[in-house]
Amino acid sequence: MPATSRAVSAVPLLPDGFTVSARRALARADPTLAALMRRLGPFRLQMRPFHSPFAALAESIVYQQLHGKAAASIFARVCERVGVGAAFTSEALLATPEPVLRGAGLSGAKTAALKDLAQKTREGAVPTMAEVPRLGDEELIERFTQVRGIGQWTVEMLLIFRLGRPDVLPVDDYAIRKGFMLMQGLEESPRPRDVLAYGERWRPWRTVASWYLWRSLDPVAARNQKAPSVSATPQSPQARSSKERTSSSVTRRKSA
Repeated sequence: MPATSRAVSAVPLLPDGFTVSARRALARADPTLAALMRRLGPFRLQMRPFHSPFAALAESIVYQQLHGKAAASIFARVCERVGVGAAFTSEALLATPEPVLRGAGLSGAKTAALKDLAQKTREGAVPTMAEVPRLGDEELIERFTQVRGIGQWTVEMLLIFRLGRPDVLPVDDYAIRKGFMLMQGLEESPRPRDVLAYGERWRPWRTVASWYLWRSLDPVAARNQKAPSVSATPQSPQARSSKERTSSSVTRRKSA
């Protein structure tokens, strides 16, 4: 089946499409994940609406390396200067002078990234809302990461929480690897490539598995686990702890 056909059918699958058959497929593929799913309960991914890929990526750029409240305040000021809601367009941002954007609290690097995003949207490198459903995950990652300041992790978050794509496994996410480490009973955090290889058994529902790994780090959900819980919020590669050690194999287990 062509990638575009898969994308069209995939977009609306989450969260309503998490059917009994999908749960059974994951349970058959991975008994360890099945036990985690039983303990944590129903799948409850909450998606966030958005007006356009341009607006969603612009918000992501503003939020990078900032606490939520501070980032929300800055983005609100940016919208006041550019346009609110559907009025927040690439053309409006390109027409907004850089000093005005800097006055909203943006750094020089983020201002340059927003301008680059707007320019690439104008040129068609960033797909429109109408084009997105026709594109597969890999093509969206390839096109969005052409923008300055947009990496694969940022696009994967958009694929999961804005587009509801069902088969995304963000292995560069620190919390994903932490959840995987606890689920597998490993001594050390696994390498991204090891999680990616293991996660092949979760296709085509890797987003669902990712959600459960995040959920397992919730303080309430993690109370039955031996290791201390950490934030259940997705964490970019930049959030990696300086004390994190990289395991050479996902098969290494905790000693009894």
